[in-house]
Amino acid sequence: MDENTRWMKLALEQARLAEEAGEVPVGAVVVKDGEVIGCGFNRTILDSDPTAHAEITALRQAADVLKKYRLPDCDLYVTLEPCAMCLGAAVQARIRRLIYGAADPKSGAAETVFRLPMEKLNHKIEIRSGIMASECGNILKVFFQRRR
Repeated sequence: MDENTRWMKLALEQARLAEEAGEVPVGAVVVKDGEVIGCGFNRTILDSDPTAHAEITALRQAADVLKKYRLPDCDLYVTLEPCAMCLGAAVQARIRRLIYGAADPKSGAAETVFRLPMEKLNHKIEIRSGIMASECGNILKVFFQRRR
């Protein structure tokens, strides 16, 4: 199993935790030097916090572990393409690479709806998409089918 698949499987485990909590099943992990230093899942309902997306939670944990607000040697793995808020946070954290699974045709800010990293920002993030896209998309599809 390659590294991207390994870390995306951990992000999917986080997404399952979100689903169990009644949250939209999105998960994220931050990896530095082959170790997970941050993980998170959507917690907006649990925390009554509109910013408690999986990526934000994982970035906060990683920053706390490193005791730094900049994470330049870190990679962010997310099951769903980040929204503008989460991608902006990744840029502010100076994340090296963003690797995501499923595209988000409604609010994806990396490549689908917006191409935020391509704008004139102070930091460019390397982006890789489609890692375990089917699995990452399916958990969301099933979740929303059950809610309807």
